[in-house]
Amino acid sequence: MLTLKMLKDMPPGTTFATGVVMDNPEGLNMCNTGMELRWVAVRGGIHDWAIYCHYADRNIEAVRRSGNKVCREGYIRMLVPCDDEAFAMYRY
Repeated sequence: MLTLKMLKDMPPGTTFATGVVMDNPEGLNMCNTGMELRWVAVRGGIHDWAIYCHYADRNIEAVRRSGNKVCREGYIRMLVPCDDEAFAMYRY
């Protein structure tokens, strides 16, 4: 469970969680392709954060650089369980 304290304690730019999920209604439904998506959670310059995703054939750095930002609360909390304080620091 991600907390505000954890965000404050990690260095800016830290990739603190990654994973692969299906692009479908049961997973992270970005385009409904049925393909795997790689996602990365990154702490920002202050104690904010964001999740980016792209097709799983991309490596973590490529997803960080050019992935699509995840913007739906349900997907954000599914990928990175977090308390309300940490969620309030999500950078849309």
